[in-house]
Amino acid sequence: MPGLLRGIARTAVVAGTATAVSNRVSRRQAGRWAQQDYEQQEPQPQAVYQPPPPTQPVEDEMTARIGQLKELAELKAQGVLTDEEFAAQKRRLLG
Repeated sequence: MPGLLRGIARTAVVAGTATAVSNRVSRRQAGRWAQQDYEQQEPQPQAVYQPPPPTQPVEDEMTARIGQLKELAELKAQGVLTDEEFAAQKRRLLG
């Protein structure tokens, strides 16, 4: 009977060792495959923050146009601009 127990014990040790080695090989292969998949992926483009373009309020734009119209009216009143030139410049500003 002692020979039988020794044979069973040896079989259990061999089976346990084989299972442990097999599990380790499987984990290493899975790790390698995951690394290969990661390396083969195309790099994702990084989002670059771009601040929004500066916007000028409509009021500033209108105030600037009104100022330019006043200057044109003064030039017309001084006789520097003719009626046709004033009308053309006014159309260009109000456009």
